[in-house]
Amino acid sequence: MGVSKSRVLHRNLRETPPKAIGGEGVWLIGEDGRRILDASGGAAVSCLGHQHPRVLEAMSRQASKLAYAHTSFFSSEPAEALAEKLVGHEPGGLAYAYLVSGGSEAIEAGIKLARQYFIEAGQPQRRRFIARRQSYHGNTLGALAAGGNAWRREPYAPLLSTAFSHVTPAFAYHEKRDSESEADFVVRLAAELDAEFQRLGPENVAAFIAEPVVGATAGCVTAPEEYFRAVREICDRHGALVILDEVMCGMGRTGTRHAWEQEGIGPDIQAIAKGLGGGYQPIGAMLASARIVDVIRDGSGAFQHGHTYLAHPLACAAALEVQRVIDDEQLLDRVKTLGAQLERRLTEHFGNHRHVGDIRGRGLFQAIELVADRATRAPFDPALKLNQRIKAIAFEGGLGCYPAGGCMDGRSGDHVLLAPPYIATPDDIDMIVDRLGQAVDLALKSVGH
Repeated sequence: MGVSKSRVLHRNLRETPPKAIGGEGVWLIGEDGRRILDASGGAAVSCLGHQHPRVLEAMSRQASKLAYAHTSFFSSEPAEALAEKLVGHEPGGLAYAYLVSGGSEAIEAGIKLARQYFIEAGQPQRRRFIARRQSYHGNTLGALAAGGNAWRREPYAPLLSTAFSHVTPAFAYHEKRDSESEADFVVRLAAELDAEFQRLGPENVAAFIAEPVVGATAGCVTAPEEYFRAVREICDRHGALVILDEVMCGMGRTGTRHAWEQEGIGPDIQAIAKGLGGGYQPIGAMLASARIVDVIRDGSGAFQHGHTYLAHPLACAAALEVQRVIDDEQLLDRVKTLGAQLERRLTEHFGNHRHVGDIRGRGLFQAIELVADRATRAPFDPALKLNQRIKAIAFEGGLGCYPAGGCMDGRSGDHVLLAPPYIATPDDIDMIVDRLGQAVDLALKSVGH
């Protein structure tokens, strides 16, 4: 008999991925015994690495007491404690947590909350949302419509809501003109956003949605100084909300609990997920300001939305322990220190590389962008699938990283994203850069560069 075929609908229908059978800190272990250094935490998920004893113990403790209770009947201890941990001190005015099962759900909830808020505030005409090209907000239809990932959107375009429109991203490497200073670039982006409000009718716009540091679609793109302050001012002037998507860049990944802390503004609504539970259980959250929730409480009295696994007790217990470990082990400081080392090592290794055009990011959230020509910033032909080659060669060499294509315009542009666990050591960071360097050069050689 031949090898039995997998009944799992895998991402690639032509090949079944190897099985992971164990994890240990920054390492994943394959069934063949190979150890893979998880330099991207999967998709920037495993912030505490794998099999952290404290988190496993917290999950076991909770499972022995209560695994599930539906939120239309009960709340639970871990849900109440997690919400208190996240917004008890009202960071940036955020005062309530709506606990879901992942990032797409958090974004969907945020979009719905914004819409319901304006209905109950007597402004039902506010039904338009402005987002940015080269962004990503999730893969369910509402979140996909909000995002600007051309490749992911394309097959489903006929199904996507026309309530969403997209403006230029704050992506200096590709969008800033050579004649512009960074400040000029911000002025131009702000003028474009304001013009989009005018085009739609400022009274018709519910919210602007953005990732403070853009994740996988563009590869760790930070905004220029003052950009988010300008955005906040425009939204406030027109009475629209600011929804920040920190599913990938939040919960400590950039060196502060929330990425927006480094931008000098706070959101009205925020989505978090990956680093919230570190992969130990599926969990996400939508955080909302008291101003929004109070209007609904005084109006209909209920958020008209819901899922079966809201505030799942086991998921909340895992996430709560992940956040406690981050505090107890002072891992935010560690992210800053290791992040500086990662940036320094990437610059040393790739700064003069003739096919690396940009090194960017913040904290333990860094990316390199590959170009055919540094002077013109011309990308490689997408047909070469350079990013996929790097991923495969890196994996062969014992490195898990997160390459992607289309970072320039949705079709062209190759980048590699790194998001190591917060528990990594300086030696791990060195090994990540060394292994990535070898993989990049072997991949380039394979396409004749």
